[in-house]
Amino acid sequence: MDIVGFLKSQFICHLLICYIFIVSGLIINFIQLFTLILWPINKQLFRRINCRLAYCISSQMVMLLEWWSGTDCTLYTDPESYHKYGKENAIVILNHNFEIDFLCGWNFCERFGVLGSSKVLAKKELSYMPIIGWMWYFLEIVFCKRKWEEDRKTVMQKLLNLRDYPENFWFLIHCEGTRFTEQKHQISMQVAEAKGLPKLKYHLLPRTKGFAVTVQCLRNVVSAVYDSTLNFRNNENPTLLGVLNGKKYHADLYVKRIPLEEVPEDEHECSNWLHKLYQEKDAFQEEYYRTGTYPAVPIVPPRRPWTLLNWLFWALLLLYPLFKLLINMINSGSSLTLASFAFVIVMASVGVRWMIGVTEINKGSTYGNNDNKQKQK
Repeated sequence: MDIVGFLKSQFICHLLICYIFIVSGLIINFIQLFTLILWPINKQLFRRINCRLAYCISSQMVMLLEWWSGTDCTLYTDPESYHKYGKENAIVILNHNFEIDFLCGWNFCERFGVLGSSKVLAKKELSYMPIIGWMWYFLEIVFCKRKWEEDRKTVMQKLLNLRDYPENFWFLIHCEGTRFTEQKHQISMQVAEAKGLPKLKYHLLPRTKGFAVTVQCLRNVVSAVYDSTLNFRNNENPTLLGVLNGKKYHADLYVKRIPLEEVPEDEHECSNWLHKLYQEKDAFQEEYYRTGTYPAVPIVPPRRPWTLLNWLFWALLLLYPLFKLLINMINSGSSLTLASFAFVIVMASVGVRWMIGVTEINKGSTYGNNDNKQKQK
């Protein structure tokens, strides 16, 4: 196939994927809105339904990683811990170095059947984002403004609300607070030096307050902390746009299960425990860069078919009326109608590319730059 033909086919695939994701996502958001009537009647039924509805959205993203790009995900963990994954509530600590680390976290959830009920600690701005942000609202995701004095009460209340959640869930948290960049790392290590803390080579200084409150509020509900460190082979620099283009990556995820009883209850001791954990994570990262592997048993959890089947369902449901509408427009011969149709489709693609832009490292937030500078004053 010539280059022009390849680009055209790729562009069409992008348009169709974007169309399916946006239209199906908005339909699901609309259905979620109507489930609100269940909250005062049967809160647990509301939660179970929204777990399934959320899965219909998030699994499309995972489908792109697993089936469209064919990205390999190898899990390194203790075989005894492996059999507990998906069968208990857990707090998952993720490093924050790549544009698709959140997607690999979702992939981890999907392989063990907790994708629909997975939780995150997310910035407040994301709650206003159509489709994923609105989906998270109905999943009772914990949103914060990144100002701890204002966030503490709200975050604690949201976390306490999860104590009676009817489904097994994983609470995914990036303790570094923001994605790793060299500039943020330099500022973070200046803070570490000022506070007399050991410096980290591959991570930012963890923000301990959010983690400590999460442990405090979910103790006796969550069974363990999963310390997770993600890397990609051959110095790959994966992007969400690359996944959308069908590029295959090779991910290695190290997961260490730590019983929650080993995490101190006292906030100060918990903070010290987390700092020590990140020193261990740094050592694991050093080992990975040196040897290309982790000191654990490599396991490849089997892909489940549900992400692909869900996407095929929405594709069959939405592409038929789209093609029928397109044929009718062509038969009508109206150039204005065709131009309007093309404009809507292109805008849908632009919308998805905008959401992709939110994940790009070079367009990341300044959180961790200005905030850490203020802490040094």
